[in-house]
Amino acid sequence: MAASKGKQSQSRRAPLNKPFRTPDGPKKFSVYVKNPSTGNVIKVNFGDPNMEIKRDDPARRKSFRARHNCDNPGPKTKARYWSCKKW
Repeated sequence: MAASKGKQSQSRRAPLNKPFRTPDGPKKFSVYVKNPSTGNVIKVNFGDPNMEIKRDDPARRKSFRARHNCDNPGPKTKARYWSCKKW
């Protein structure tokens, strides 16, 4: 029995847990992650496309991390986790 050679979805070709720039999307970055509760691969969008992040400034970095509670970033399926990881 021959396997069908259908088109694979974008999420199957893209590596998991590796953020990438979103070319035309609603956000600046996206990442594919596996949802532990369902086992499905989901796309998480994060980052404002119209802002510079300026993470090299220590005061801005400290303020961002405090504002987003980066000490407890939550699950990988949420944008806050990836936003905090970038910083």
